[in-house]
Amino acid sequence: MKRFKIKVNGEVYDVEVEESGGFSCASAPAAFPAPLPAPETVPVVPSQEPLPYDYAFFDAGIVSSPMPGIINNIYVKAGDIVKPGDVIAVLEAMKMENKIKADIAGTVKEVRVAKGQAVNGGDPLVIIG
Repeated sequence: MKRFKIKVNGEVYDVEVEESGGFSCASAPAAFPAPLPAPETVPVVPSQEPLPYDYAFFDAGIVSSPMPGIINNIYVKAGDIVKPGDVIAVLEAMKMENKIKADIAGTVKEVRVAKGQAVNGGDPLVIIG
């Protein structure tokens, strides 16, 4: 029990209130806040600093092994002219022969593998320039 002194119209009353353990309160629905202003947009300006590496080098004319395997045959040599789609080598992987084709047209600058050589995925096979 809690005791309170309450003054109503100038008269003081002693009031005892029993605690019931529960409490409920009715309230009005909350008002929605005002919408925020649109964020300020800042134009994106590309950096003029050079890249630390010349990434174009990695894609330009390097024909890489798509998977680990053994080189069964090589159909080109340095100085040969190739066009996109020409088969340059055959790679055996899991008892399957996979034709490795040129992606670009050009002259074979370097053959980096030999027949019977084991290669890993991503290893460069031929350089076309």
